[in-house]
Amino acid sequence: MNQLPPHPYQPKKYVQIDNPDWVKNATVYEMNIRQFSAEGTFREIEKQLPRLKEMGIDIIWLMPIHPIGELNRKGSLGSPYSVKNFKGINPEFGTEADFRNLVQAVHRQGMYVILDWVANHSSLDCNLVAEHPEFYKKSRNGRFRPTPWRDYDDIIELDYDQPELRKYMTEAMKYWVREFDIDGFRCDMASFVPRDFWENVRTELETLKPVFMLAEAEDRDLHSKAFDATYNWALWNQLHAIAQGRSNAKTLAEAYLAEHVSIFPKEGIRMNFIDNHDKNSWEGNPVSNFGNALEAATVFTVLIDGMPLVYNGQESGLSRSLKFFDRDPIEWKTHRNTNLYTTLFNLKHRNRGLWNGRYGGEMERMTNDCMEHIISLVREKKGDKVLAVFNLSPKKVNVTLDTSEHAGTYTELFSGSDKILLKSCHLELEPWGYLVLFRSNLR
Repeated sequence: MNQLPPHPYQPKKYVQIDNPDWVKNATVYEMNIRQFSAEGTFREIEKQLPRLKEMGIDIIWLMPIHPIGELNRKGSLGSPYSVKNFKGINPEFGTEADFRNLVQAVHRQGMYVILDWVANHSSLDCNLVAEHPEFYKKSRNGRFRPTPWRDYDDIIELDYDQPELRKYMTEAMKYWVREFDIDGFRCDMASFVPRDFWENVRTELETLKPVFMLAEAEDRDLHSKAFDATYNWALWNQLHAIAQGRSNAKTLAEAYLAEHVSIFPKEGIRMNFIDNHDKNSWEGNPVSNFGNALEAATVFTVLIDGMPLVYNGQESGLSRSLKFFDRDPIEWKTHRNTNLYTTLFNLKHRNRGLWNGRYGGEMERMTNDCMEHIISLVREKKGDKVLAVFNLSPKKVNVTLDTSEHAGTYTELFSGSDKILLKSCHLELEPWGYLVLFRSNLR
């Protein structure tokens, strides 16, 4: 029997890549190796891996590990994003053997490791400058040039119109997967590099092993054939504006949540964050940026659709900006954030409502009578369910929720006590207060 042709109006799948299975409920931890310990080495990282595993971290993102350019170097040690050799290791951090041991140690903990990859540019004294000057873009006078309109005088821009550069960069990325067994990449300035390059890279890397690819970009098109996850700057901007008194919950719902649900592909994962190395270095720290709203904003980024990021030190209450071009070790101390993250990530791992991308539940609006200040939402998947209510204001609020579709018995996340919801629920929430209820079938 002849097979019928496909229906001309049949919807086509937009995201055409498959995430590795371990991405479905994963969390990410960005590690600034230089500042992570007093010594700033790979070996010192190994000592803290059990702590990170216990906190619920799944993916370790290492900021660039390559040798740093010396020409026009910024500060005493330079920017890790000024790469001198794409197949080399910065001796500041250790040796190849040290790095290989670190990757193996991460894997023994049941975690995964991704490398920060700088495809857009190199240092001025990179080995490619002498070996392949044709790999670089030039100014009108024929000189190497930095990325236009950026204050980047310690780097020069690569030219992806050159097929041989594309081949070289692809092989360099494969080298780290093949020789050191890393699990993927965080790709710096990903939208500054042609999308078809990344799509081919993904295809070639997948011949070696399943990989996780994170783009420093917000372009939804990058999800189609290249990246599992992209940055969620839009969410950070909305939450920051609320914390600074320039916006409110109603605007967050309409300008972010509504657009995310309606426009962004469900299979595409957005990385939610309160801090990262760029925000921390150039735009303030979590405390200065979010003030009294910090804890509510943190919980919100974990419970909504997306993969949560922890920048090293946040679990220790990081309240300063780390130096970027010089040594400035994190001051590790006991802080309530560790328990906060542990509790949230434990729920994320065992409640499918909070899983990432297509694996997790859609964000559904739960209406309330104070939409200007209160965000109330539900996420549900295969019987697992999370209800969250946030007072995103500096005022105490009495609110009534329409829980007619969600009546039943739930567990309150932070107290462990039971709470029965009827068709309507009345709450009094303190300034920046929140309530998280759940029920899970997974154990």
